[in-house]
Amino acid sequence: MEDLENIETTPFASRLNLNDLQESMAAIRSQIGSVIVGQQEMVELLLVALLAEGHVLIEGVPGVAKTLTAKLLAAAIDTGFSRIQFTPDLMPSDILGTSVFNVKTSDFEFRQGPIFSNLVLIDEINRAPAKTQAALFEVMEERQITMDGQTRRMGEPFMVLATQNPIEQEGTYRLPEAQLDRFLFRIDVPYPELDEEVLILQGHHTKGKDFSGASIQPVLKPEQIARARALARQVHVSDDLLRYIARLVTTTRAYPDLYLGASPRASIAILASAKAYAALQGRDFITPEDVKRLAIPVLQHRVSLTPEREMEGRQEADILRELIETVEVPR
Repeated sequence: MEDLENIETTPFASRLNLNDLQESMAAIRSQIGSVIVGQQEMVELLLVALLAEGHVLIEGVPGVAKTLTAKLLAAAIDTGFSRIQFTPDLMPSDILGTSVFNVKTSDFEFRQGPIFSNLVLIDEINRAPAKTQAALFEVMEERQITMDGQTRRMGEPFMVLATQNPIEQEGTYRLPEAQLDRFLFRIDVPYPELDEEVLILQGHHTKGKDFSGASIQPVLKPEQIARARALARQVHVSDDLLRYIARLVTTTRAYPDLYLGASPRASIAILASAKAYAALQGRDFITPEDVKRLAIPVLQHRVSLTPEREMEGRQEADILRELIETVEVPR
């Protein structure tokens, strides 16, 4: 019998050349990692969302680097960036822009609001009322706004990174389901571990202001993002996995512990994010593990628990883990 240890294995050859994509994403991860300690889950999901052309809702208590991470991602990309601080008195025109009368030309001119950028950071998104929240519906879904009878397109890439504090509810407004559904992921950011917090303290002690991210350099251009996204869209998905994704989502609509299930937009989001995640791993095909890995961040803000489960203190992620185990995995 031939010694198995001497058998040469043929390395997996991808049908897509994903080397440049992996290198560019690794460069962004390295830039962010030079400042952010830990939080690998958040960084990885942000990169997946960037490739999948999705928006991200980052949720966590104050001080866990939600805003800083979003700013570092923007700084690592050579493109436009704007930040909007949501407050109760913010109006839709403060975001989208407004028409101003020009005395010299005797005509109205449209002055763009801060939403006209490539990466838009919305800080504490749940502090603006429903009227202002509704101003984001069209631009987040269709990458355009319609004002004064004219449609204005956003530039590419266009990505909204929003943060919110899930604990403090005073002076906040619950996000409409229609807006939550427009976010590809909801990323829950936990407290750092003890060793990670020690590293944070050491960084601030030895580097001071240099540890705030001021030294971050852009490592990716818009055209590189466009090429990477095009590659991610070409990742192969079998018919069995398409059916598996559909079964996962449709199960949420009849699951006894869920009051509200996910819409077909959630199925599309799982598909797009799984393809982006596979490309990030250097694979030109997705696996059931990719789908299971991304199902919770895609679904947890799109479903609602029954009142009984809420009273028990259960979380959407807990119920979704149980649900995922009930759906048969394709072989």
